[in-house]
Amino acid sequence: MTKITAAEVNRLRLATGIGMMDCKHALVEAEGDFDKAIDILRKKGQKVAAKRADRLSNEGRVIAKTNAANNFGAILAVSCETDFVAKNAEFIATVDAIVDWCIQNKVKTKDELTAQVINGRTVSELLLDLTGKTGEKIELSDFQTLEAPTVDAYNHIGNKLGTIVGFNMEGEKIQTVAHEIAMQIAAMNPLALDSSSIPQETLNHELELARDMAKQEGKPEQMIEKIAQGKLNKFLKENTLLSQDYIDNNKISVGDYIKQTDPKLACTAFFRLQVGA
Repeated sequence: MTKITAAEVNRLRLATGIGMMDCKHALVEAEGDFDKAIDILRKKGQKVAAKRADRLSNEGRVIAKTNAANNFGAILAVSCETDFVAKNAEFIATVDAIVDWCIQNKVKTKDELTAQVINGRTVSELLLDLTGKTGEKIELSDFQTLEAPTVDAYNHIGNKLGTIVGFNMEGEKIQTVAHEIAMQIAAMNPLALDSSSIPQETLNHELELARDMAKQEGKPEQMIEKIAQGKLNKFLKENTLLSQDYIDNNKISVGDYIKQTDPKLACTAFFRLQVGA
């Protein structure tokens, strides 16, 4: 039998929100395969969130900002090992100075960012300096930018979570809508903008899981495909931004809310980064 460590169990617990013993049993059954363990939990009826690329580490700081014209935005996540360091004044000041530099100089990629020189030190060197001072591993976990006629940024309290979102039109009313949608993204954690943005591999995987669950529940063979398609449609509604219920009025979708503002208005892209559970 594959030996499962406490650290592996805890990693699965943090990723799924499921109890320690259920996570351990799933990992044992999966012979240590993390992704397979998640599928096992889901097949057993556990409410497991879809895999999220935006959850980066247990501690750190996420900061999202836009330029004064609100047509360029950046979101940066820097990870550390403890909450103590995440709240350290120098750590906070360094992360914020880096994102400010990105906004001022329209830095667009992670590779470009690490080579930027701020006050005589590259960003990589600044983070290495912090590692030396704190004794913790500090890394630039992720960095994303958006350029559009309107870009909005939202930082959740505590700076563990942030979002940026872009729209194809500009104006005061559009900026208000953009901010509402930035908060929607933070709260409801969509995987993609719409169903066309979800990889076919993910859709196939969800269908296969739904078929397996229907079979385990003893559903008639002739109904399994219809049930699986229904579960896939539910997955898409819950996990694609434009199909989600709008949080301020769950009688309409986010897509409907945007079109009510202006039929030509469209969300172009978004990014959501998070550290911690």
